[in-house]
This record gives sequence, C-alpha cells and structure tokens, in this order.
Amino acid sequence: MRLAGRVAVVTGAGLGIGKATALRLAEEGAQVVLAERDEARLADVDALLHDAGRPCLAVACDVTDERSVANLAEAAASLGPVSILVNNVGGGRSGRITDLTVADWDHTMTLSLRSMFLCTRAFVPGMRERGYGRIVCLSSGARNGTVWNAFHVGASAYSTAKAGVTGFIRALAIELADDGITVNAVAPGPIDTELAGPYLRKMHEDGLEYSPIRMTPLHRLGTAREVADAVLFLSSDEASYITGTTLDVTGGR
Repeated sequence: MRLAGRVAVVTGAGLGIGKATALRLAEEGAQVVLAERDEARLADVDALLHDAGRPCLAVACDVTDERSVANLAEAAASLGPVSILVNNVGGGRSGRITDLTVADWDHTMTLSLRSMFLCTRAFVPGMRERGYGRIVCLSSGARNGTVWNAFHVGASAYSTAKAGVTGFIRALAIELADDGITVNAVAPGPIDTELAGPYLRKMHEDGLEYSPIRMTPLHRLGTAREVADAVLFLSSDEASYITGTTLDVTGGR
C-alpha cells in the first residue's frame, strides 16, 4: 500500500495505459480521480474500481479545455489534497510530412502538450502549498523517432510532441525542486493496448521488415500493466530522489 492516503489524478483513464495506471495506483491504496472525455469508458472503469472496493471519483473532462480542467481540479479537491498527477492523455494524427495538414499538426500538439500544461498548472499550486507532489507525464519512445510509424505512415508530429514532453519535465523539475515536487516521465515503447495492439501485431503478422516486434530486442509488445508499474514507481516515495528523468519502458529498443 505504497500510496495509502494519497489522492491521484489520472487523465485519459478510460482505456489502455491510463486505465491500467488508475487500477495500479488504486491497488496501492491511492484514491484515484479518473479523468476521461468518453463517458462510457469512464463509467466502465469507475464501476470496475468500485466493484473491487477501491474508492474513486469519475470526472468527465476534456483536458485540452481550460474551463474543463478547472472543473476537474475543483472536483478532485473533494477527495482531499491531490498528491499525484499522471498526465496520460496524448496521441494525434499520423501522416507523411507532405500530407500532414496544419490542422493535423495543431491537433497533435494540443492533445499531447496543451493538455499536459493545463493539468499541471491546475494542480501545482496545491502541491506547492503542501511541499509535496509527484507529477508523471507520458512520453514515448517515439520522441527519438519510431521506425515503424515513421517509415510506414509518417510520425513527425507525434514524435515532436513526445520530444516536447522531455523538455517540459526537465524544465519543470528544476522549477519545482525547492517545492518538494518531483516531475518525471515514462516513455512506453510498442504496447499492446486496445487501440494500438491490433495495428502493431498486424505489422508483424504481415511480415513487414520494420515491425515493432521484430525491431524490439525483447521481441514482444509490452503490456499496459508494465507501463503502469513504472508510473507507480515514479509516483511513490521510493522515487523521492528522482526528478527530471524519462524512464524508458521500451523492451530494450
């Protein structure tokens, strides 16, 4: 029960890594605030946690919208001071550089970086006031270029956004060091989530030379639980002397 007595906010908690992270933090005693735009997914995870006897709060939230994030912070405060923030929302649109539209580019930056900025800004004041906080942001192995996506469909916007996460956490870790707040990132490699898994496996099954399973030294996709374990570590007091660091969960890639 490493997180007993802590309140943790997890964005994008309705699916994949966000869902696995919410469940993992709750297993370790945290009261989890589930933030998710899709209300059906939100209700499913909420029910799952309550059925397991793990109290949580489900909040429908668009983390790219400033007013919606303010409402999330207000709702989360009803459980008590927020000690942990997991900025999980990200993604965007793929496309080769000559096909990628300005709207595609802006959408990717908004989803991956604006959301992170808004949520962090909303919860830092409370953490600073108490002299304690854990902020974990989801980056990606794609920050250095993901060969399979870059080669097959183009991924410059997504890779740029995830590289931006590295700069964000590095600068913020220094800014908040005197406030007892650590800021780190977890960078997943190819993960077998509900949305990405079928696409990533199909590359391998189709015999493509640049497929994630073939190019990953461990020769398999990771699981959402494995990423959640890394988030849990950085959210806990076991990582109290780690800040400004990106932890790769990439199977050795």
